[in-house]
Amino acid sequence: MSTTKTNYPALYTLITVFFFWGFIAAGNSIFIPFCKSYFSLDQFQSQLVDFAFYTAYYIGALLLFAFGNSSGKDIVGKWGYKKSIVYGLLFSALGAGAMILAVEANLYAGMLVGLFIVALGFSLQQTAANPFAILLGNPKTGADRVNLGGGINSFGTTIGPIVVALALFGTAASVSEDQIKSLELSKVVILYVGVGLLFIAAAGLFYFSKKVPAGISDEPMEKANKALWTLIVMTILLAACFIPIFKTYQIDTASLSTADMADLEQYRMNWLLGALAVVVGGILFSYASAQKKAEGWGAMQYPQLVLGMLAIFTYVGVEVAIGSNLGSLLNLKEFGSLQSSDIAPYVSMYWGSLMIGRWAGAISVFNLKGSSKTLALIIIPLIAFGIILGVNILSGKDMKPLYYYVFCVLIQIGAFFLSKDKPARTLIIFGVFGMLAMIVGLCSSGTIAIYAFLAGGLACSIMWPAIFSLSIIGLGKYTSQGSAFLIMMILGGGIIPPIQGKLSDIIGIHQSYIITVVCFAYLTLFAFLVKGILKKQNIDVDTIEMDETH
Repeated sequence: MSTTKTNYPALYTLITVFFFWGFIAAGNSIFIPFCKSYFSLDQFQSQLVDFAFYTAYYIGALLLFAFGNSSGKDIVGKWGYKKSIVYGLLFSALGAGAMILAVEANLYAGMLVGLFIVALGFSLQQTAANPFAILLGNPKTGADRVNLGGGINSFGTTIGPIVVALALFGTAASVSEDQIKSLELSKVVILYVGVGLLFIAAAGLFYFSKKVPAGISDEPMEKANKALWTLIVMTILLAACFIPIFKTYQIDTASLSTADMADLEQYRMNWLLGALAVVVGGILFSYASAQKKAEGWGAMQYPQLVLGMLAIFTYVGVEVAIGSNLGSLLNLKEFGSLQSSDIAPYVSMYWGSLMIGRWAGAISVFNLKGSSKTLALIIIPLIAFGIILGVNILSGKDMKPLYYYVFCVLIQIGAFFLSKDKPARTLIIFGVFGMLAMIVGLCSSGTIAIYAFLAGGLACSIMWPAIFSLSIIGLGKYTSQGSAFLIMMILGGGIIPPIQGKLSDIIGIHQSYIITVVCFAYLTLFAFLVKGILKKQNIDVDTIEMDETH
């Protein structure tokens, strides 16, 4: 199926879906503070945007795994990558339609359902898009094509907040939180009409293009019945943890005393911590059981994969939590008392920070040597930083407060030189970088703290390929299955932000960022632990290449 010549028309069609993922995901960071003010929500309720969006990725990946496990064949490969992407785009278009209906009805719960359906479509698209990109040419240059998609995805995360802010607030210089309640949502309808039409147009482009191959794959799928049933039980228990929390929001809290309200908030937090315990406990239980009898557990028998699942869960969780809670943080007096309509440049810079790192991380794919590589590692991040400033300035945003953020970019460039393209070393350096940045943010305020929290994006930018590489090495025939388990752990984006949101309701938004310190600490610990594990398996960590294909 693979060819030595790259199918560029098919590739350019394919990378449009990479843009959608980034655009919608980063746009949620503007949508969250808007919904908080418009619907008079607490921080936890506003974070349900992330809960709906990222839980859909988990449910979608779990369903695909379940279908594949029952048939013994990769269901996406059986349909063909082309059809799978078409189905995913049409499903996302259905979600956009649900969003439009919910906005027209002024129903927050309906918007969450719409976002859930959009992300279910994304889950199917993402499962098919990465292997499809590799299929569209010489396998040796597959990473180049995936990185091109990743670059487009990162560009989507940069302009998503700007476009969503324009849709919500128009071109007004500033809109107060009180004024938000009286805004018309007609522009949001227009935004999702446009997004839905783009989904349909992209699906049509894929379906009718004769230059896009079917991409059918008959790869067998290793069965893991015990792992599947454990994941199903985990899903049921997660639902059981969130339902009591949702029920408490039906209580009229106006008559509750301060002490009773504090007890209620603690009750909600306990259930959220229970949800976290279900994920961590379920994964560790699977590994412990697999050690006793490996049959039926598949990739779960490998410690690097199990710890890697927790690492992906933590990584996605912290990446999303920083950006999603940023709007409420910037509302604080000590952070500039910014209105929700003023935060787009900061959110764009946060998600753009991931683009800066990913562009720099992609340099290694082009096999540059010596001074050429050194120069590229310096220039490419600065060019990416300039693009972020440029697109915001063109949209009429004042970027002067963020000019000196370039010093954080320079620190990241230094971290790249220290990491030397080695995944364990990279994860340790960037994990420590993230941890220190979050501590600086917690211990300070104003511009220094804002820069520190934004730098969390720089720290997260290169972690995904490092975690993936360390997690799937040595899995042999279970490599594909291990990758599917890792994709499921995007669930972290649906669990950790709501936990931070509820902690914010209890101790304040600034102090709630202590969660991000804990997350970066685990990611650093994972790198140390997996080095030892792989050494025992006679795998030299320093010979592992960064897996840019995910």
